[in-house]
Amino acid sequence: MDISKTKTSLLASLQSKKMRLRHGLFIVEGEKSVRDTLGAFELADIVATGRWIETADGFPGVSSDRILTASDGAIRKISSLSTPPEVLAVYRLPKDDEDGEPVLDKDGLHLLLDGIQDPGNLGTIIRTADWFGFNRVYASRDTADVFNPKTVQATMGSLRHVKVVYTDLSGLIMRSGVTDVYGTMLEGHDMFEAKLGHTGVIVMGNEGNGLSEEIRRLVSRPLLIPPYDSGSHAESLNVAVATGIVLAAFRNIKG
Repeated sequence: MDISKTKTSLLASLQSKKMRLRHGLFIVEGEKSVRDTLGAFELADIVATGRWIETADGFPGVSSDRILTASDGAIRKISSLSTPPEVLAVYRLPKDDEDGEPVLDKDGLHLLLDGIQDPGNLGTIIRTADWFGFNRVYASRDTADVFNPKTVQATMGSLRHVKVVYTDLSGLIMRSGVTDVYGTMLEGHDMFEAKLGHTGVIVMGNEGNGLSEEIRRLVSRPLLIPPYDSGSHAESLNVAVATGIVLAAFRNIKG
């Protein structure tokens, strides 16, 4: 079935968070990402070019009548990418299954994101969290939307494995009674010399401003990723790169 102009316009509007929430839909672009996320979310439609439909093997469990044929122009209108893919999936936004305010397991290690603004950074952090075995990430309510197209693209399919819970981080920490609150900041201790634990929370802050004052007051274990050269070096690390370094250090704890 050919995609209609009305459906094309609707899907193009999903680049806006307001419209994603209004229609309860989000988009995953590219064959690999679609394959990686099928089954993790409720499928609404597959949209693909005629070329892809004729040459690809399709997707397991997806009947041909669920696939809409779109012209290159329609795909370009829907896609958020500079080089649009030949196929994309439209999924229904998952329902919030959290029962009341979330509480952290004090015997676990948790990743919290405080005001991450760049969707690409958020997506890369989700992908990194997936690599290091975190199946849940807690984010402040002013953190970028996990279903932003740029976030989805940067996760490279890790949305299937990592759930992002938006909540009041300070309330979450205090409600859970967590005592080891690790936060990255310039006045922190060298993380490669500090004694890291198997439990607690790791908080990564905003790209430009770092941790919010509210969270800073709760940090009991401030950490610094030291530069290799104390002389000339970059002003700061990208937050997604910093998250990877921090998670690697915690996952390398022996004993």
